[in-house]
Amino acid sequence: MTKQIKRNIWTMQGFYLFTFFATGSLYPLLSVYLSEVEKLNGYQIGTIMSISPIIMIFFQPIWGMTSDKLNAPIKILTITTLTAGFFGLGYISFSGYTWIFITATCVAIFQSAIIPVSDSLSIKYTSKVKVNYGNIRLFGSLGFGIAVFVMGRLSELSPQIIFYSFFFSLLIASFLAVKMPSEKSKRNQNLLGGVKEILFQRKFLIFLGITFLIFGPNLANNTYFGLFIDDSGGTYTGIGIAFLIAVLSEIPFMKVAANWINRIGLLQVAIIAGAVSLGRWLIYFTEPDLWLIYSTAILQGFSIGLFIPAGLQYIRNITPVHITATGITLYSAIGNGLGNWFSTFIGGIILEQYNIFSVYIFFSFLSIIGIFLCIWLIKEEKATAKIRAIAEK
Repeated sequence: MTKQIKRNIWTMQGFYLFTFFATGSLYPLLSVYLSEVEKLNGYQIGTIMSISPIIMIFFQPIWGMTSDKLNAPIKILTITTLTAGFFGLGYISFSGYTWIFITATCVAIFQSAIIPVSDSLSIKYTSKVKVNYGNIRLFGSLGFGIAVFVMGRLSELSPQIIFYSFFFSLLIASFLAVKMPSEKSKRNQNLLGGVKEILFQRKFLIFLGITFLIFGPNLANNTYFGLFIDDSGGTYTGIGIAFLIAVLSEIPFMKVAANWINRIGLLQVAIIAGAVSLGRWLIYFTEPDLWLIYSTAILQGFSIGLFIPAGLQYIRNITPVHITATGITLYSAIGNGLGNWFSTFIGGIILEQYNIFSVYIFFSFLSIIGIFLCIWLIKEEKATAKIRAIAEK
């Protein structure tokens, strides 16, 4: 590995570290802030926390298509990262449900571009230089975990500190984005045709459904996990510790994800991730003691740590090369964005009508359907491969 490649890898690792440090500073503690400082009710919290995934649905495909059309992913990544950080300061500049709603919307519009565009750049580069994508993405988990732990302690002194951390982390990330590696290629003039090609792929649509059902609740859990620990008798520090355990547990699984995928297959890894998620949600529904919550937080490593690399690689494998960014952003918008919004929004209604523990039986129901869909897709692929083999004889 040359010095230039190492430098590029460090730059991407640093970008993920600070980007997810910003996310970890804000979202896990935002619901608690809105409840205890702004005194918003369950419906209002659910609405505000579901803004980001709703924005993803509409804006992520736009950012991806713009990136492919202009062939300028670095410029888009730099501008959107910096702008999202500035809008994040709106949380401490305004008060009340309406202004917080507007602030959350502005942040989400620009933040929605960050992860899919950076993932597209990272996937392309790591494939070119033969480096494991998980070794880069795990720095995101590291940043997220450290942020929640540190901010969980500091926010007990001043809850507003989470917004300053969000801003400064994205400011640093925007400087790193400028130095990320990107290859120039011909601008694609037929993006809509490529999008239609993707959306008419049966495997693509089914896997979007799987991501919606399995990964959506995992993302929504970042919203409700703080309230779950709070209702279970935990403190801000306890929330930070639990998130630290959960997120840092993703790191070893992201490192071994490539080996697991090569040994048993992409969709098989997705099933494992879904089954572990299901087990976790069922445990949380039983209103466990704090020690069990902290102990089982490591299960997040199995679920998210394995699903993220497997999902991205599967989408890349079935997406035309010339519209990689578009394919990944569509996947993120429909699979992650819609799934995250649905789980977060319905979770808010369940929280208001029942309690935080009932939210997790809802997550369990979604995961079960996702697992069965994944099993069905595996059978479909095997049947297709068998027919193809017979035709070639």
